[in-house]
Amino acid sequence: MDADAIGATGGNNQTARPGPPDDGTRDWFERLLAQADIRVGGDRPWDMKLLDPDVPERVLARGTLGLGESYMDGHWDAECLDQFFFRLAGAQMSRDGRSLALAAKPPMWHLLKARWVNLQTQARAWQVGQQHYDLGNDFYAAMLDPRMTYTCAYWAGGAQTLSDAQEAKLELVCRKLMLRPGMRVLDIGCGWGSFMRYAAERHGVHCVGVTVSAEQVSLGRALCAGLPVEFKLQDYRELQDMGGRFDRVVSLGMFEHVGHKNYPAFMRVAEAALKPDGLFLLHTIGRNEHGNGTDPWIDKYIFPNGELPTIARVGRVCERRFVVEDLHNFGADYDRTLMSWCANVEAAWPRFAEALGERFRRMWRYYLLSCAGAFRARDIQLWQWVLSPRGVPGGYHRPA
Repeated sequence: MDADAIGATGGNNQTARPGPPDDGTRDWFERLLAQADIRVGGDRPWDMKLLDPDVPERVLARGTLGLGESYMDGHWDAECLDQFFFRLAGAQMSRDGRSLALAAKPPMWHLLKARWVNLQTQARAWQVGQQHYDLGNDFYAAMLDPRMTYTCAYWAGGAQTLSDAQEAKLELVCRKLMLRPGMRVLDIGCGWGSFMRYAAERHGVHCVGVTVSAEQVSLGRALCAGLPVEFKLQDYRELQDMGGRFDRVVSLGMFEHVGHKNYPAFMRVAEAALKPDGLFLLHTIGRNEHGNGTDPWIDKYIFPNGELPTIARVGRVCERRFVVEDLHNFGADYDRTLMSWCANVEAAWPRFAEALGERFRRMWRYYLLSCAGAFRARDIQLWQWVLSPRGVPGGYHRPA
């Protein structure tokens, strides 16, 4: 990621580049945003402040990639970026917003690559670890809760703080898995070990976690010192000879990096690791409609080679492998989680400003707040699937 500093940003500090925009392109751009009730030059918190006349041309030429890059360059702004994207995503979901959805469609090369090329091979799987998760443990510690849980928090129980909501999520996962002391648990995509640490401390289980991030392994081992927790720096496909050694398997926020061409391989690993009477909890962001790949800007700057599944695709890959015991959607909770992460980054930014630069700050704000708006509009979802190899005798009952 490009973290070079640029000039002053923000609506009050930027100087617009002189020169009139092309009237036709500008008119098209304003009509496009008007479908989402966004005005160019308006005074509402979600309206766009156009600070450089090249933005409409960049969006016309490059779609969402041009929109995101021009924001990173300081060429436009909005007082409340999350509200801007809430309206944009909501318009794309509505019948009246069909033309807006078409205008935001990724370039054909991006769609074809995602459809026909395996972007998540074993060799390429390490790219997201190096580009995103190895960004810096200090930065993530400032953004996340004290346990460093980089997945959707659970606010439904009345949690008032990010820390409480993340602990509520971890406890919810433990209850869904019906953990008992002495059980062995495999965590595929374990991050810094927040779940493993919580489950070992509160439920007395033994955990093995895998991740493609060297930084996560380094800090995770330190955080989990003295607990029955083991970290492995490897791709999930390197897990060999599992032989049903685990009572439970869990994967929180990693399936988004697997890709549809590798879903069968991922499920084979989980199936092979699990005892016949075990349970597998899969926690993943998902999309409402069939598609391949992800947004071009997110792919380039945040999560390379990512892909969101649909319920249909997850369901199909479970066939003849797992019984779907429970499916729980609490995607609306991701909005508040992302807003909390963004507030934490903004509060801690003076510590990172010199090293990361203002362009990185705008990139990261765009990432967090665009996603918050999309979850608020219910354009994307968060699912927890509970799966069993043979079906729970007498039926599975989701804990309250």
